[in-house]
Amino acid sequence: MRADAPLLATLDHIAEHGSRERRAETLKRITNLFLEGVSGFTVEQIQLFDEVFNRLIVKIEARSRSELSVGLAGLGNAPRHVVRQLANDSDISVARPVLQHSPCLEDPDLLVVAKSKSQQHLLAISNRCQIAETITDVLVRRGDREVVRNVAGNSGARLSSNGFSTLVRKAEKDGILAEKVGLRADIPEPLLRLLFMQAARVVQKRLLAAATQETRAKILHVLAAISNENGINAPPRRGVSAEIATPAVQPGFELDEMILAKLASEGNHEQTVLGLSKLCKVPIESMYRIMGSKGDPALVVCRALGFGWQTAQAIILLQTRGLGMSAHSLEIKSRNFDKLSISGCQDVMRLWRTTHDVDQSSGLAG
Repeated sequence: MRADAPLLATLDHIAEHGSRERRAETLKRITNLFLEGVSGFTVEQIQLFDEVFNRLIVKIEARSRSELSVGLAGLGNAPRHVVRQLANDSDISVARPVLQHSPCLEDPDLLVVAKSKSQQHLLAISNRCQIAETITDVLVRRGDREVVRNVAGNSGARLSSNGFSTLVRKAEKDGILAEKVGLRADIPEPLLRLLFMQAARVVQKRLLAAATQETRAKILHVLAAISNENGINAPPRRGVSAEIATPAVQPGFELDEMILAKLASEGNHEQTVLGLSKLCKVPIESMYRIMGSKGDPALVVCRALGFGWQTAQAIILLQTRGLGMSAHSLEIKSRNFDKLSISGCQDVMRLWRTTHDVDQSSGLAG
């Protein structure tokens, strides 16, 4: 028999048959005992407290559970099982302290809560000092406007490329979110460009005004790209239109990957871009801007359309205007192509599809 068996039996009796006042008083006394001696307890002693707390909180009222949560939230060696129990409590007053502050909660613990609990639980998690990408992916997907804005404004929240894509998409109709996302130092430049292209002019101005020196430089670089100050826009040559001689881009002709790959491999630059414009449902001028921008847009476009690497390679080589590319560089691009998420690239394409008027943004660059 365990040496602590009589104590645990007594606690079971109190939890099951004791009055509300007795249960609360017992929990308070044990909590104080733990907090007073926590720095000197052994691992075995902390495990015993873990078992004691878990036996009591089963029948304890929310107010007492909340007080326990507050007491344990800041401790690095708090009993881990009871902390997880408190984090999963449906009463947010109980769960909030540990969700926001407890270092004992690991990413799998937080992921369970993020996937299953209320918006208030998600909001509490979004206030943590450090949040991993696996958690923020769920928060920005499941979270309401307040949660999503909070994640975007939390510099300790790490975001994946899919997380950023989701934020930029949601920012299209949320100016406050657009500002928070645009001011993040870690936003990829292609997505910052998309953010500016879709943002209202007043939001763009507020972003520039609030940006740090480093972020402001990044924004101005993006605006310079948009306004063609770096020569990255390549408008169609005079006379090129959707009705040019090749049937592959004429209205009513059924385009597919094979035809587009043939156009690219034969060096038909205008027809290839016009074909991509048709398949992506993006205006021709916008497609030229997209394909002329930095960051391997051909990889994103081809991945979004479900094309294979051979087609993407043909388009990449076409863009070199006959200069070609080393086998090593192509191998790197091939690996990057394989890593791209199809859904993430389709999100980017949807954003591109809704941003036809670039001139509105370019006026800020002057």
